[in-house]
Order: sequence, then C-alpha cells, then structure tokens
Amino acid sequence: MPRLAIGDGEIAYEESGSGHPLLFVSGLNGTGRSWAPQVPFFSQHYRVITYDQRGTGSSDRLQRSFSVDGMAADVISLLDALGLERVHLVGQSTGGAIGQTLAVLHPERLSRMTIYATWTWCDPWFRRLFEARRQMYQQAGPELHGRFHPLWLYPPDYVNAHDAEIEEELRRAAVNPPPADVSVGRIDAIMAFDRRADLARITTPTLVMAARDDYITPAYHAEALARAIPGAQLELMDSGGHSLSKTRPDAFNARVLRFLQEGG
Repeated sequence: MPRLAIGDGEIAYEESGSGHPLLFVSGLNGTGRSWAPQVPFFSQHYRVITYDQRGTGSSDRLQRSFSVDGMAADVISLLDALGLERVHLVGQSTGGAIGQTLAVLHPERLSRMTIYATWTWCDPWFRRLFEARRQMYQQAGPELHGRFHPLWLYPPDYVNAHDAEIEEELRRAAVNPPPADVSVGRIDAIMAFDRRADLARITTPTLVMAARDDYITPAYHAEALARAIPGAQLELMDSGGHSLSKTRPDAFNARVLRFLQEGG
C-alpha cells in the first residue's frame, strides 16, 4: 500500500476505479481491508479510496492517545494530500462517528454520506461492552480479544457458514496486531464520542443503516440518528450484525449505490 505523510505520521491507502471519489472509513479495527466486499463493486462507478487509520494496519503506530475529532482531522489531511475537494463517504461504526464529525465540522468536503452500525453516545450498554473489551486488551492482550471479536461482529448464521474463513482472519490478524495501548486508546476515543448536540446542524444528504440484530450498536442508535439528522434516510435490515457490509454485501451495496446515485 502506498503511504502519505499526515501530520507527524503516515497513512497507508489504496485506490481503484474512476469517477467521483468515494471514501470508505472503517470501524474500530481501522483497516481498509474490511471493505473488500465493496471495492470491486463500487470501483465500477466511483474512484474508491480505502485507508488504514493511524495506529492500525500498514499506517504508522506512533500514537497512543486518540480522539474521533483527531481521526476526522486525519481524513481531511488525507483528502488534501490526494487533492480531493469533496467525496462521498461510507463509514462503519467508528467510521460513522468520523462521518458525523466531518459532516458537522467540514460539511464542504462531503457530497453524500452513508453511516452504518454507528452510535450517538456512550450509553450504559455501550459503556459496559467497551469497558469489558478495554479490560480484555489490558489484561489478556489482543489474542483473546480476537477470539471474541467475531461473536460481537457477526450473526450466528454467518459464523456457522464461514468458520474456516473467520479462523484464517484471526490467524492473519495475530501476525502483527497493533500494540494493546493503541487499541485501548482507540476504545477510549469512541467511548468519549458524543455528537448529539450537533446532529441537527448536518446538511449533508445522509443514509443511516443498521441491522436489527447488531449486538455492538443496537438499531435504536440508527433510529435516533435518522430522527436527528435533517432529511436523513433510514434503512434497517432484519439481519447482518455489526458488519452488515460483509455479512450481507449484495443488499448493502445495492442500497448504498441507490442512495449515492440519487445525488446524480
């Protein structure tokens, strides 16, 4: 992956296709490879950009303190380095929090935005889940956390049908995982996130998506976001878990493409 100098570090990114730029922003794991089911499909229509967030994947691992605002600032720096004035954005989970922040602070940089499996604030359910995940990193390290991760991300039918594939993902992830304090710092950042007071200011055309069986960010967060963001569309799917773009890629891709094409 090519790398670009961003602030005091570097971001690794990949591009494919041509047309209006479409940026995919990943969740807590931060790596662009999570969008593998989307890149071939959307690169037929757009210039698709994926990237590894700082602290993850092939990007630098210099940071230990993180914030969603800082992650959003990295996106602006990436767009500037690539010479992109405006992009469509698709963000999952933490990527959806980054999208909310960009739509509030830098609306001129977004054309249309899809956010999914994301949240409004750290309510007691979210807090308890991520306190447990943070403690798992601190006391047992990334390997044990990785063993639990698929059970949070995917619904049972997907796990049962893709058991060998999930095991291979875990094997690859264990080769060069981020330091535990990077993961802890990223968890601290998302637990501190709360854009509820600003959502009514968002003018970017927005599609909010979720699966009704999402364990990490229950669908009531998507419903709250769609109510608060003026003119937002809401799409709730019956199943798919927290990683809807991976577990139900055909339905996800078709719905997002339809939304993007509404804008011309």
